[in-house]
Amino acid sequence: MLGLAGRPGWDTARVNDLGLSYFEDYVPGATYEVGSVSVDQASIVAFAKEFDPQPFHVDPVAAAAGPYGGLIASGWHTAALVMRVLVRNYLSAESSLGSPGMDEIRWLYPVRPGDTLRVRATVTEARRSLSKPDRGIVKTLIEAVDQDGQTVMRATGINFVRARAAPQTPDVGP
Repeated sequence: MLGLAGRPGWDTARVNDLGLSYFEDYVPGATYEVGSVSVDQASIVAFAKEFDPQPFHVDPVAAAAGPYGGLIASGWHTAALVMRVLVRNYLSAESSLGSPGMDEIRWLYPVRPGDTLRVRATVTEARRSLSKPDRGIVKTLIEAVDQDGQTVMRATGINFVRARAAPQTPDVGP
């Protein structure tokens, strides 16, 4: 399947494996281990060269002498990797309607080449939209935890999620 500009696109026909299909499935308090992603030096440098070209992200020699004692991933790279895991495994392809933004994104510890991040999502709030009752607003605490158990990133995501269609009431004739 080809997406924008002839690039491979996503197959959005499937529902995630967590059973999250519609707004009603996102229950406050529920926590999901969403998936994991590994980070290597080449991807850290490639991302940073294009989007965040600071020495501790793009130059291993300069990074070794820098404040982190070695190369680290850009926080934006970490956020993008986490987002990819969320899109693949947490947000429903059939009902996700986008996001108005995120609250409080924090990068708590550096992400280094060779790290593997586990992504955890906890539904903190789910409420029906007052202005558009065909959808709800879901707030999620998103955490990325490295192989040593350190939470390296934390954010609150806000998503619009389509609700299940209300059952149709049959017309009863006179």
